[in-house]
Order: sequence, then structure tokens, then C-alpha cells
Amino acid sequence: MSNIQLIIEERAADIGNFLVGRLLPFRQKRAVGPFVFIDHMGPAKLSDHQNLDVGPHPHIGLSTLTYLFEGAIMHRDSIGSVMEIKPGAVNWMTAGKGVVHSERTPEYLRHSEKHLHGLQIWVALPKDLEETEPSFTHIEADAIPSWTENGVAFKLVAGEAFGRKSPVPVYSPLYFLEIKSKQAAKLSIGEDLFGESALYILEGSIRDGDEEYGPKQILIAKNSELCAFEMAENTTIYIFGGEAFPEERFIFWNFVSSRKERIEEAKEAWIQQTFPKIEGETGFVPLPEPKF
Repeated sequence: MSNIQLIIEERAADIGNFLVGRLLPFRQKRAVGPFVFIDHMGPAKLSDHQNLDVGPHPHIGLSTLTYLFEGAIMHRDSIGSVMEIKPGAVNWMTAGKGVVHSERTPEYLRHSEKHLHGLQIWVALPKDLEETEPSFTHIEADAIPSWTENGVAFKLVAGEAFGRKSPVPVYSPLYFLEIKSKQAAKLSIGEDLFGESALYILEGSIRDGDEEYGPKQILIAKNSELCAFEMAENTTIYIFGGEAFPEERFIFWNFVSSRKERIEEAKEAWIQQTFPKIEGETGFVPLPEPKF
């Protein structure tokens, strides 16, 4: 019997001057373990006058995980971090009590054609760490645990699974896995996972029993014990999840908190521009109007 509880289709969303595919949150599933937000960026081909320019904007109560398949993004934040991220590496920024950052096409690519493709992910912080000091960590691609089993390539981008641990400094029990197959393959990995779990199909397809699922879908499992499934040739999937928090998380714009009043405080602080500044950046992304 299938272990799939819910299927979420990728939905278009506008982040300013760039369209993305929104995966989480979803009205019927606000989070998977501590994962509260996932955007699929691209794949996009940008001309010599098109660039990613997400200006200074704030976060509280979460960690952001940026993971690229193609292209490059220059990250700058209010704690002084300046870091270009390239495919396979991880940028992990913990907002805690409050941080401001920008994401732009690096200067050396701004006047040439380029591609951009990747995932932007938010992971909520445990309640006792929501107001922690902000921090930033960059993990190079060759430091991510990678291995091959029966012709299937695995990467543990973040968290712990399969007796391995990623160097990304997470704050609660979770996992974020990349699995690639060039040839058709059967997998059964439920015994290595825990908590809530979901599977995102980037390319190719998988078969679960008599059902086949294709790209741009998230399959939400009834529990972490994913049934055995088959990957078609040239398929890439991401499995993510972990232990859910006992408290609900509220989200408004870029703010995540277990307390609604904390989000209101953050909104007012951004309106008054009392968040810390990014050295060398001017301007800011205004607070959006509430959606009713």
C-alpha cells in the first residue's frame, strides 16, 4: 500500500524580479518536520542585462539553506558575511533574533548570459533558539557527505541519515538528501529516516506501486517509513524532513516565530528600519501589504 498522504504541485511565485516555484508552505501542509519554506529557483537563462537582485530584507526565527544546481549568487548580510555560492555548496544563515541579507548576481556575471537554478529553503529554529545571535556558515561542495550504492548517488546536504552527518550546523534533528540515478533503480530507505518526511522530484520520475509521479511535485509521506519506490533513469529527487516541533510556527513574509506578537514586533522594526544594516548596500525591500 502506498505511503503517500498528500501531493503538492509546484506553484509560481514572484520574488521581485524573478519567478520561482513555491513548494512549501501549502494550505494543507504548512511544514514537514522543521522545514517551513521551499522555493525552486529556475531553471532560468538570464541575458546580459538580466540579473538576480534581491535587495536587503530581514529574517527572524529561522535558518536559510541555499543550494544551487547552476549559476552563482553573491550573499551579503548584516553580520559582515560576503560569500559567493556555487553549485553543490551550501550557504546556511541563521537569523535568530534578526538579520538582514541580500542576494545578487555576482559582479563578474552581471554583463554576460548566465543560468540560475537551485533551491531556497527555510528551517524553523527550536523555540529556545528563536532569539539566538545570527550566524553564517558556508560549506564547500566537496565537504558534503557523498556516496554511491548500487549505482545510485547520494548526498547528505544537511542533517543526519544513513549513519552519516553533514557539516551544516543544524539546530534540530533533520535530514536533507539528494539522490540521483542515471539508470532505473529500486530504493527502500524508510528505516534510515525519522519524523515527518517528504520527497521532491526535480527531474525524471518515480513509481510507487501502480502510480508514477513526475517533476515539480512534493510527495508527503504518512510517516518517515517511505515505501520502496522505483526511480526512472536520469532522475533526481530530494528527501527532506525530521522531527516536528510541538509548537505551531507562524509565518509572515520573511519572519518565522512561535509567537504572533514577535512577528508584529519584527514588522514594526522593519518599517522603522531599526534592523541592522548591510555594509555597502543601500535601499531595502519594503514590508509587503498583508494578504486577506
